[in-house]
Amino acid sequence: MSRPLPPNATIGILGGGQLGRMSALAAARLGYRCHVYAPEPDSPGMQVAASHTVASYEDTAALARFAAAVDVVTFEFENVPAATLDALAPLVPCRPGVATLRTCQDRLAEKRFLESAGVPVGPWRAVLTETDLAAGIAALGLPAVLKTTRLGYDGRGQAVIRAPAEAAAAYARLSPKPLILEAFIPFAAELSAIVARGADGATAVFDAVENRHHHHILDLSFAPARVAPGIAAAAQAHVTAAAAALDLIGVLALELFLLPDGRLLGNEMAPRPHNSGHWTMDACAAGQFEQHIRAIAGLPLADPARHHDAVMRNLVGPEGMARWPDLLALPGVVPHLYGKAEARPGRKMGHANRLLPLNSLAGLDDAGALRGL
Repeated sequence: MSRPLPPNATIGILGGGQLGRMSALAAARLGYRCHVYAPEPDSPGMQVAASHTVASYEDTAALARFAAAVDVVTFEFENVPAATLDALAPLVPCRPGVATLRTCQDRLAEKRFLESAGVPVGPWRAVLTETDLAAGIAALGLPAVLKTTRLGYDGRGQAVIRAPAEAAAAYARLSPKPLILEAFIPFAAELSAIVARGADGATAVFDAVENRHHHHILDLSFAPARVAPGIAAAAQAHVTAAAAALDLIGVLALELFLLPDGRLLGNEMAPRPHNSGHWTMDACAAGQFEQHIRAIAGLPLADPARHHDAVMRNLVGPEGMARWPDLLALPGVVPHLYGKAEARPGRKMGHANRLLPLNSLAGLDDAGALRGL
């Protein structure tokens, strides 16, 4: 695909969750149709797409029909099997490609990649056996975090080991193997940065943000991060370097730990729009979803500058949905729901963005920044 996709072309999206939904809405704004492919019927993405396919990611016949119906393929989460992109790549352009997917869906590959791209990371060890775990604990010390290398998200697939006696049970419980042991990082804050990169190598990086979690699920993002300008610039430089090293076409998010001494350590990547970038939908002329669509469609990237400061709050589970009526009435708050039928505990149901005057967030304490959220 050497030329930009023309209006009314069809973008195929693997995965039907809220990220696919918001990507499809952004694509419609740019004049594109979307075809969502997912195993789950009536998924959030399917509710707003022009067409959809309900089939497993291993159904090669369904994948071939899907490829014939679209002009480019992307994915909305990195747990799509790499074999799915292997089957699609000979038939239709896939952006990002399977090499990026393989790197970002395996924590061991991801750590090695970040190191090779010049992004500092915390100490870690591969854990293939219980003997490896014992050696890793001896090398890294305790506490340490044992994680699955695949399929973990929102706190799932990990265990904090605080004493040697806890190691065997943690190893037995976590699956699939192999695992990764990471040193426990006493960070001062978690930051993230998101960059869009086009097929021509052009990049557009959003402001770095400061994240807060509740029960291992992202609760709040403050945009921009209330840190020294040099720290924010370093976060942006790290995500831009990672995207270039991946030869990425699309959007890349990088989560980082900010240490008390001001250093940054890369934690995890996501080669797609990210929860911590939802503030961009309302505080920038073109948010992360539009930038992703622009990149994969071969369009010029938009200016990523924010026109407001913002605070994003996730609406999680029944308690998050209980906020919904009040949020609708608040001035300066833009609410978004994902179309999910059941508000189960821990399930992301939507988010709300509080817009603030440009360059005002740094002067506010948490109570001022969160008023109404």
